Amino acid sequence: MRLLVSKLGKIDYREALELQYNILKLRQQGQIDDTLLLLEHFPVLTLGVSGKQSNILIPEQLLEEQGINVYRINRGGDITYHGPGQIVGYPLLDLNHHGRDLLSFIRKIEEVFIQLLMKEYRISAGRIPKHTGVWVGNEKITAIGFAVKRWVTMHGFAFNVNTNLDHFKWINPCGITDKGVTSMQKLLGYGVDLDVVMDQVIEYFCKVFDMEHEIVDIKSGTFRGKEYPRSSGVSPYLKGRN
Repeated sequence: MRLLVSKLGKIDYREALELQYNILKLRQQGQIDDTLLLLEHFPVLTLGVSGKQSNILIPEQLLEEQGINVYRINRGGDITYHGPGQIVGYPLLDLNHHGRDLLSFIRKIEEVFIQLLMKEYRISAGRIPKHTGVWVGNEKITAIGFAVKRWVTMHGFAFNVNTNLDHFKWINPCGITDKGVTSMQKLLGYGVDLDVVMDQVIEYFCKVFDMEHEIVDIKSGTFRGKEYPRSSGVSPYLKGRN
């Protein structure tokens, strides 16, 4: 099975979300293969459908002064931070071809990072009961939150590589107050080449999902003659700098 992979570089959250909705529609119509978007975001906070604004720990005015946007979106989970040094992945996969089992799908996403961290960096990571994501001890290294529309997934994972962990002090990450966050940089004691790790994410994603990848340029707005329909679905509830 083929997986289209597009590396988007550093991209605004609103733009990436619009792109997801565009690809989602094409995947639902069977006009494009399963797709994985890999990117970094400028600092931003996102709240899932069950997210509580009380999990934002700094004043709204301070967020606005720093140009930090906050978006309420339709994924599962509570609040998450995205920022430079973090690999964000948005898999748009048709679960009709992956067992039609959301829990199994999420466990496979977790397995990608558990295997990658152990086999490439000797970092022992795993799962914690009742909490989605990938953990090293009691510290989360990969946050996961998805939505499924007509059996096609959107949103995805945030993998802390060289992430500024101080920014997580702005929130209760994922609404959890008794556990922490970590990164590869913190665990290894040095910064890691983000491009190298991104290629490793692709490699292990394909191993776990039994897929073969093809690198494509999706950001251009067309792919193989198909033009993406304009459909936002973005619902910012706290306006910052765009």
